[in-house]
Amino acid sequence: MSNPHFYPIGAPDQPWGPAELARWRARQVRQRSYADDVLGVVERLRERLEVSTYGEVVYGHERYPLMAIRSHPWQPELPTVLVTGGVHGYESSGVHGALRFVDAHAQGYAGRVNLLVAPCVSPWAYERIQRWNFDAIDPNRSFFEASPAQESAALMRLVAPLLGQFVAHIDLHETTDTDESEYRPAVAARDGKPFVSHPIPEGFYLVDDTANPQPEFQQAIIGAVARVTHIAPADDQGGIIGSPLVAHGVIHYDMKGLGLCAGITDARYTTTTEVYPDSPRATPEQCIAAQVAAVCAALEFIG
Repeated sequence: MSNPHFYPIGAPDQPWGPAELARWRARQVRQRSYADDVLGVVERLRERLEVSTYGEVVYGHERYPLMAIRSHPWQPELPTVLVTGGVHGYESSGVHGALRFVDAHAQGYAGRVNLLVAPCVSPWAYERIQRWNFDAIDPNRSFFEASPAQESAALMRLVAPLLGQFVAHIDLHETTDTDESEYRPAVAARDGKPFVSHPIPEGFYLVDDTANPQPEFQQAIIGAVARVTHIAPADDQGGIIGSPLVAHGVIHYDMKGLGLCAGITDARYTTTTEVYPDSPRATPEQCIAAQVAAVCAALEFIG
């Protein structure tokens, strides 16, 4: 199913130019505070963990410090686990799940792993409840050399000195109803392509790496999350968002080929979580708890 008239900006079959980008930016309205919701929480964690600024996102007069939280003390002989949230700023439970995990559970893993947590990779987008950054670029398709996304480039710089030490990376995301009503149509309009519809999955699922599948790891996470919220079944085509279902609640993506965040560490164990916050069967609290359960299950699996 496709529809050439699907988005209020742009013309069918014509990629956006500067005028369309300006119109899109004019539609973006600040709706919440990164300083209050993220920086304030991170500041309170300084008493127990190491907090640092790993970069800054700058768009005109707006400047956003990018924060990382590390195990303290850091023990070089231990394996390292990366947890990321807010790569897409509108995916709220990823941000708050990462912060909740650090606050409630991080110290319980002291002496077992080194934790590196970037709770809100895309702060401009977080404030505007938006998938893209200021330049209408999707950070989660921009994790590659010479990235055009400030957010992606900064996270890769943070990770670079630790490459070879990572055993796992858990990237916390959501799939929302607006993926179908707003963001997929916007991508098609921006790129001058037809919009192709996919049903939104009714529940939680995971994205494993096509090039490095770890089915037991994924199922350990699915099992833990199923105690918090429901797992998405296959759609009528036997898949999820256009990808075949390879196991209960799991699909595969080419993480490096698509420039996805979960492909940046070369860790053995990687996953992208996808919470469904718009389900009538899930509350915001359950969505945050599902993200926390996913991280804890991943850490328990790797020992």
